Amino acid sequence: MGRRRVGTATAAEVPGANSDAAQDPRFITALARGIELLRAFKPQDHWLSHRELVARTALPPATVSRLTFTLTALGYLRHRPEAGEYALSPAVLGLGFSMLSNFDIARIARPTLQALAEKCQAAVSMGVRHELEMVYVAHCRSTQRLLLGLDVGARLPFARTSMGQAVLFSAQAAERELLFRRIEAAEGDAWPLVQKRLARAQKQFHTRGFVTSEKEWDPAISAAAVPVDLGDGRTLLGLSVGGPATWLQGSFLHDEVGPMLVQAAASIVSAIQAADWKD
Repeated sequence: MGRRRVGTATAAEVPGANSDAAQDPRFITALARGIELLRAFKPQDHWLSHRELVARTALPPATVSRLTFTLTALGYLRHRPEAGEYALSPAVLGLGFSMLSNFDIARIARPTLQALAEKCQAAVSMGVRHELEMVYVAHCRSTQRLLLGLDVGARLPFARTSMGQAVLFSAQAAERELLFRRIEAAEGDAWPLVQKRLARAQKQFHTRGFVTSEKEWDPAISAAAVPVDLGDGRTLLGLSVGGPATWLQGSFLHDEVGPMLVQAAASIVSAIQAADWKD
């Protein structure tokens, strides 16, 4: 019997795929589609039907059927046959916790994050970039104010959040240029507006070391963010403070919250490097 050829795929055939990578003969389309199906589940979701998974992934129904069967057999999905619905299983957590344990981010950074949340009376989050989204890996809230209901695992648009912009502007030049091209392609007609706001944020970042967004993308929300560079080529993290625009505004946001974020990021880097030294 001849070996089955694993073909390449276009970005359109694999939602979320980097178009250049998808053309490489080493790219395994089936694996990419399986991961995209897992990503279809959002933090607020529990059970999703086959039809909903097809709609969210833009994959053919037959492909979704094969993927859900395989992922259920591997233990990454749970299946409720009577309703024809699927849910993520606890096995998926093992994948995320394996990554987080490499940095031990939550344990080391949490005291600094919680202290900053109380000082700013806001929500403080840390995230990493995945494709064109920022994924929360740590989150703390002030005990005094009603704040956003986002938590660990939440995904936010990369170019339209202060956290994403802070990571973008601290990336290496080659990676940054590639990301700009991908953002332009993803934004389509909205690119001129996004480009204008990115230019303003980039100027602010190079001048002050942090990025702010005061009611730019949501009239009810303001935020500030900085990068967290652990060095040694490790993944760049983003650290942000976010909350109601009626509270996070003006000189408080720009002259107090921003500098506190810069100091907090430095403290987190020092703490993580100290932990690395002990290990």
